[in-house]
Order: sequence, then C-alpha cells, then structure tokens
Amino acid sequence: MIILLVLAGLYVGWNIGANDTANCIGIPVGSGLISYRKIIYLVAVFVVLGALLQSHQVMETVGRGVARSPLNEKAVFAAMFSAGVFVTFATFFKVPVSTSQAMVGGVVGAGLSMGSEVNLGQVITIAEVWVISPLLTAAVSFLAYHLLAFFLKRVTMVLLWDRILSYLVILSSGYVAFSLGANTVGTAVGPLAALAVNRVWLALMAGVALSVGMITYGRRVTETVGKGITRLDPLSAVAAQLSAAGAVNFFAYIGIPVSTSQAIVGAIIGVGLVKGVKTVSLRKILKIVIGWVASPTAAGLLAFGVYKGIELVGFL
Repeated sequence: MIILLVLAGLYVGWNIGANDTANCIGIPVGSGLISYRKIIYLVAVFVVLGALLQSHQVMETVGRGVARSPLNEKAVFAAMFSAGVFVTFATFFKVPVSTSQAMVGGVVGAGLSMGSEVNLGQVITIAEVWVISPLLTAAVSFLAYHLLAFFLKRVTMVLLWDRILSYLVILSSGYVAFSLGANTVGTAVGPLAALAVNRVWLALMAGVALSVGMITYGRRVTETVGKGITRLDPLSAVAAQLSAAGAVNFFAYIGIPVSTSQAIVGAIIGVGLVKGVKTVSLRKILKIVIGWVASPTAAGLLAFGVYKGIELVGFL
C-alpha cells in the first residue's frame, strides 16, 4: 500500500510538471525571450525550493481541513489517482487546468465515498478564493502594466531598459515557480501528509516528480499559456508574472490551495485588456474556464467511484 501511495504521489507530481509549470515558463517561452530547454532547469530549482520552504501550510489544509475525518489509505489513493488521471487528460488536450482544484475535488469525493463528513465551510472558502484569484490577478496585472509603463516613459536609455525587462521576465518566472512549489505541491501531497508521512520528504519527492513532468511532457500546455490567449511583450510578461506569483504565494502563506493556472491566466487577460478586448482570445478563455469547472467535479466523481470500486472488489 505504501508503494502504491508513493507511486500515486509521484504521478500527481509529474502531472503538475506536465500541466501547471506552463504557468511558469509559458510567457517567457511564448514571447521568444528564452528557449524551453534553457528555462526548465531554472524553474525546477525554484519549484523544489518553494515546496521545501513554504508548502506545509497548504498540506495541512488539504490533508486535514477538507474532510473532518482523516482519509484512510484507500481514500488517499483514490483521491490522488483520480486527480492525476484528470490532469493527464487535460494536458493531452493542451488545456491548463488546476491540479489544486482536481486534488481538492478528489479529496471531497473520496471522503464522501468512505462516509466522512466534508468540512463544508472550508470547501466554500477555497471555492470562493478560486473565483477571486483570476479576477484579482487580472486587476493587479492591469494596474502593474500601467505602473511599469509610467516609469518606462521616463527612461531615456530604451535599449538598456529592454534588456532589464528581459531579465525580469526570466526572474519572475522563477518567482512563479517558487509559488507553484509552495502552493500546488502542498496540495498534491496533502492527502499523504494526513497519513503522518514526513513532510520534508513529501515536498522533495513532489518537487522532483514535478520537474520530471515539466521536462518530459510540459511543452504542450506551455504553447497555450504562452501564445494561445494573447501576445505578450516583455513589459506585459513581467506585469502578469509578478501579479500571479504574488497572489499564489500569499495564499500559500495563509494555507489556501489556489490554482496557479487561474492566477496566471487571469493576469495574462489583465495585461491583454490593456491593448483592448479584441486582442484576447475569448474562445480560448472559454475553453480554459470550462476546464476549471470540470476539474474538481470530474476528479471528485472519479475518486468517489474509484473508492467504491476498491471496496467492492476488496482490492488494497
């Protein structure tokens, strides 16, 4: 059972790398500032650091705060396996979904399936933040763009400023990666943390698995985030990434699992609106929003069914 749980944890971590790390690298790669191959190693380091230094609060929320009774080993496996399967499906179709949402949905579904009472107040709080997060980052990135542009107009050495902006895009990608490690990694292994598994080892395991997922299968969703929503110049990229990373890092600090995908997509929409609604692909946004709604719902239903199936056949 322990082996299966570890494998499920690695599978979820791999899925985060395949889908969610597009939020870290989609903008600099999509804008042509750096190649995919060069930036993935930088991001991998910051993801592991975020997981080790700041993921414990979110682990606690997902592991013990969503279901009032601790999940048993079968329910933990059902939750993690179901979340992983849904994210794999979404990644195949290049849709940036939320592993955090899938995992919370999986925990709720597995908890209900084993007869545990769901902490409805905590779930509602998390869902409210899911709605607020993209709206917040859109507004902040819109304002951040105008603030940066205000200072840009007062810089006479334009070429030097362009170079500084290019470096800031890459550095802000590292900050997004740190926030991803702090929040989403904590969500991914939260159910395992509830089984009293060492949290430092969990964070390290998930961080490494995430890095492997990014290296092996992360390019598909990167194209959607970097080019599918709107075209970004370096100024827009910095504003979007700093806004998204700041929001995700803040919510990780207070222990609320949020979607890095929602944060970065909201931020990209915000800077895209600076140039007008017509520059934003509304069709692509609708596809992404449908994925956000389907993520916790589908993972929850699948986890409910997987747990019942395990109980029915006496497996595990």
